[in-house]
Amino acid sequence: MSDITHTAFFGTAEQTFTLTDPMIAELERTADVGIGALYQRAIAMQFKAADLTEIIRLGLVGGGMNPQAAMRLTDTYATNRPMAETYPLVLDILDARWNGNTEESEAA
Repeated sequence: MSDITHTAFFGTAEQTFTLTDPMIAELERTADVGIGALYQRAIAMQFKAADLTEIIRLGLVGGGMNPQAAMRLTDTYATNRPMAETYPLVLDILDARWNGNTEESEAA
């Protein structure tokens, strides 16, 4: 079975990112578009700048971080940064939810 969690260095340490169902619902609300359209928009590089930070923030919350800490990390390390730094992370977070994270099964 595939995992929907992505782990990556963000801020000052390895972080866990998971777009759980409640986080997807919140993302759909804040982006005013469904997750399928948002995913397609992201991979086609047709995203809004706010999409990037919201996906990271909500991924952190879904991964177990409290919302205040997730906002603080996102404000510090994703806002006003080159999109080339945040975009690959966003794609990895979305891809883990869309396709499942198979890194662990490949390593075995």
